[in-house]
Amino acid sequence: MNRWIHRGKHGFTLVELALVLVIVGLLITGVLKGEALIQNAKVKKLVNQKESLTAAFYTFYDKYGMYPGDENLTNSPSGDTHDNPNTPNGQINNNERYWLFEDLVLANIINGDYDGAAGSEPTNAFGGSMYILWQNINGVQDNWSTFLNIPAEVAELIDIKYDDGVYNTGSIRANQVYTNTAAKTLYWRM
Repeated sequence: MNRWIHRGKHGFTLVELALVLVIVGLLITGVLKGEALIQNAKVKKLVNQKESLTAAFYTFYDKYGMYPGDENLTNSPSGDTHDNPNTPNGQINNNERYWLFEDLVLANIINGDYDGAAGSEPTNAFGGSMYILWQNINGVQDNWSTFLNIPAEVAELIDIKYDDGVYNTGSIRANQVYTNTAAKTLYWRM
């Protein structure tokens, strides 16, 4: 008699459990793949931002014979109001790094709303600031494209792919070793 009472009540079969596990596995894989795709897109965007910034920087130089921000021409480009008392020396200093983006916008080389005020530089793909500044990075003085708040694994990946993979040598450098997982400041030599 008990046999007939429990007949309609049964648990999951092994096939059903296996099917559920496969579906859960596919969902987890999809989420992880999606995160990897987003990270790869951000890396590509950061590299494109650097290339675009470099192209704009040298386009301005070709047009005006001086670097953006470092120029001292009155009202050149048209609408420029900052007064640069320094003779153009090819070195983008702390104030000039903000004027640089204003000059690029006024020269119609880039789009944006940069007024030359401190803190008005663009944001990179990872949310930190980006700018060009004359700096001494591990013994090399030059104008460096600087990108703040870059994840350690991304900074190392870019250095390996486009340079020598060592944090303190070559044309791409970081502010600390890549094994330290803290966000990095990435320097890319102009």
